[in-house]
Amino acid sequence: MNDAIRGIENCDALLLVGTNPRYEAPVLNARIRKTYLYTDIEVGVIGGNSDLTYDYEHLGDNAKALDDVIAGKSQFAKRLLSAKNPMIIVGSAVLEGEKGAAVLAKVQQLADKLRSGSSCDKSRKVLNVLHRWAGQVGALDVGYQAGTAAIRKKPVKFLYMLGADEGKVTRQNLDPSAFVVYQGHHGDAGAEMADVILPGAAYTEKEGTFVNTEGRAQRTLPAVSPPGDARVDWKIIRAISEVAGKPLPYDDLKQLRHRISEIAPHLVRFGDIEPAGYLKQGLQLAKASVGCFLVLVLKSGPVDADLTPAQKILADFYITNVISRHSSTMAQAKKAALKDMENPYVETYRLHAHA
Repeated sequence: MNDAIRGIENCDALLLVGTNPRYEAPVLNARIRKTYLYTDIEVGVIGGNSDLTYDYEHLGDNAKALDDVIAGKSQFAKRLLSAKNPMIIVGSAVLEGEKGAAVLAKVQQLADKLRSGSSCDKSRKVLNVLHRWAGQVGALDVGYQAGTAAIRKKPVKFLYMLGADEGKVTRQNLDPSAFVVYQGHHGDAGAEMADVILPGAAYTEKEGTFVNTEGRAQRTLPAVSPPGDARVDWKIIRAISEVAGKPLPYDDLKQLRHRISEIAPHLVRFGDIEPAGYLKQGLQLAKASVGCFLVLVLKSGPVDADLTPAQKILADFYITNVISRHSSTMAQAKKAALKDMENPYVETYRLHAHA
């Protein structure tokens, strides 16, 4: 969130792209609703026509609608282009896959146009990405790059899965003789396809560093001890490096965090927000690059991609990760939500997306 959550409170025009904050980030959505109730903020949505607890103008489900906004074709688009404190919140899900980079290029083009407008407050960053997973931003900060597409193109013979339980890769994507190692907890999809399982600790069972929605690094402490033979993840990886003859340069958590500080210094400055200064400069550098993908996308016209969020009904809110999928409480909550959708006395528009 380059503008931080507090940036919503003085925002006068907000565009949501490919996200349903009511189910993906309820606390953030409550802040939007508060601003809607007490100010004259106008909200536009591209992707999914749902009950967000506040009024908005639905601009379409396809990324082609971004070009219409850039051209100022709708009443909301005109309001956004003339806003003093505009904001764009784009869901991280629409930035994944083959069309993700193209969608980001279009959103960057719109954000750049808003920032360069005569009425826009020059301190605004405008573009904000709403991530869905607790460890997603921190992983990107230390250099993580998604690689599942490469696995599908060229089946591998050895796969090490570190807490990978979302079914992005299956046995069908691998070489028939592939050997799979799974490190994680709760025995979900990743464990089911593994030849060897190394039991790791859940986030409640270890010290950790997380980056919140605003980009603040925060430290957590264990609430309980890991069960049975489970070990803290970094210790498992450190032990494997020792056996492999390539020992990693840390033996305890203090040394590990020192190594993290060398790669991403802001991850040890707890509670601070790292200023985002790449937006304008990044766009200028991209446009100056020969054969730049961003330039090619902007010249190629509208991007054809469905931006409808995956989480569209209340039941989707309760089962979103390996821990909630193994929770009897969350299972009961999902069952109750689905049952209410069949109840003629319940206002179903509050439970699921509009048709």
